[in-house]
Amino acid sequence: MTVERELPAVPPALASGATRVAAIDCGTNSIRLLVADVDEASGALQDHVRLMEVVRLGQGVDRTGRLADEALARTFDATRRYAEVCRAYGVEKIRFVATSATRDAENRDVFVAGVKEAIGVEPEVVSGDEEARLSFQGAVSVLGSEHSGPYLVVDLGGGSTELVLGKEEPEAALSMNVGCVRMSERHLQSDPPTAAEIDAATRDIHAAIDEASRVVPLGKTVTLVGLAGSVTTVTAHALGLQAYDRDAINGVVQSVEETQAACADLLARTKSQRLELGFMHPGRADVIGAGALVWSAVVGRVRDAVRAEGRELSSVVTSEHDILDGIALSLA
Repeated sequence: MTVERELPAVPPALASGATRVAAIDCGTNSIRLLVADVDEASGALQDHVRLMEVVRLGQGVDRTGRLADEALARTFDATRRYAEVCRAYGVEKIRFVATSATRDAENRDVFVAGVKEAIGVEPEVVSGDEEARLSFQGAVSVLGSEHSGPYLVVDLGGGSTELVLGKEEPEAALSMNVGCVRMSERHLQSDPPTAAEIDAATRDIHAAIDEASRVVPLGKTVTLVGLAGSVTTVTAHALGLQAYDRDAINGVVQSVEETQAACADLLARTKSQRLELGFMHPGRADVIGAGALVWSAVVGRVRDAVRAEGRELSSVVTSEHDILDGIALSLA
């Protein structure tokens, strides 16, 4: 969620052997900042700030192939605010990563120049494979011994969804061009979406999973780990939270049935009904139906693939640790 925070007059003390870093993840729907200290010996992160703003950088990219002027302006404004936070906390290293919307845009040079002017570092427009690797490392870095690998880490974003299978390191990965903003703009335009719209989006999603499953062996999954705002919002709904609570959501284990029921309920609601939910970010209410549809499809397909191997899916885990953590760890 977006957090209003008074900037410190004096930054928190830096522990010996640590480096203060800033990780910025600029996706299709939101831009997020993590300021943390990285212990150079252990690689452990100590968080200071986590911020998120919905800037909808990917507005219209699926249709036009270009980043809209108003979307760029919102993103540059947020980047300037993040630059102030970095200065206030005495950040030593910054890594700014841009993902699906920027990869797809023919005018991404405008984005790169604007970000560099706003914060002083050049953004990296990373490949889907690099995005998947960073998401996997961020998620797996905090999974406890109660969860066994291989892990299938699913980073469900605005423009793309990354599937990464592995134990300590990624062994197979693919970035699918399905996400909550892309599917909303392409298919789910009614409020609530019609059955025909849902069917069309579902066909797109399953076609993408079909392709991904030829690269990522879904049936090897022991623990399914979901990341990013669509997944955490579905989990908040399944938990019946009255307000968004990162600590209550992180690490939650739910059944396939609980997850899919929460997805179906969010998909069926109107935008105004979603906004009545205390945990719902206003900038996510119009696209969470598509995000829920993608997550439900992925969870169902993974369950079926695991069953085909003679097992049952042991865990559907929600993690608040994701690509931001991976970016921060890469700066150690």
